Amino acid sequence: MRVALYWAPRLEDPLHRLGSQWLGRDTETGATLAQPALPGLDIADITADARGYGLHATLKPPFRLRTSWAAMRADAMALAARTRPFALPPLKLADHHGFLALLESEKCQALQDFCDACVTGLDAHREPPTEAEIARRNPARMTERQRELLHLWGYHYVLDQWWFHVTLTRRLTAEERAVVWPALQAHLADVPAQPRRVTELCLFTQAGPGAPFLLAERLPLLG
Repeated sequence: MRVALYWAPRLEDPLHRLGSQWLGRDTETGATLAQPALPGLDIADITADARGYGLHATLKPPFRLRTSWAAMRADAMALAARTRPFALPPLKLADHHGFLALLESEKCQALQDFCDACVTGLDAHREPPTEAEIARRNPARMTERQRELLHLWGYHYVLDQWWFHVTLTRRLTAEERAVVWPALQAHLADVPAQPRRVTELCLFTQAGPGAPFLLAERLPLLG
């Protein structure tokens, strides 16, 4: 089993419904959902990887437990209890290294601090990656700083190398992007830009390699 700490839209947020429909799966219930049609393209293929991970933005990347679920959950609850809810900047659809994703419209220090606390504050529960897992990351292509972060925290896009993103597609060709971008914009409409607050820390679990991630628990921020 792997565990991850994510941000996910609240259930009453229309982004939860629209994003789940786009990906074809509700991580809260595990239900398969009908996806909108894409002219000339297979949306199930376009969204396959993102569907497996579920609608989310990563705070602490997936890791195997070296302690126990109960111990990790207790520390996650303590972190959530001392974190004050905060406003999330309006989100915007963007081309993110060839993927379509929702990004922050402006940087948010409270969000960065929350993410950093998740990465560092719960790391005692992370089983270090194997040599094979490190090799798959291809450290030779990373910057020196990213290799340092990979060694320290098991992943290279954390702390000062992290950015908030909600991935909604695989990497697209220019031709695919010309079809998918307007369809996704029409599907989401103005919902990403609507005001929202970060009020929960979401625990996701993956039962085994290749299994979909499911939202196990929403821990309220009580600071």
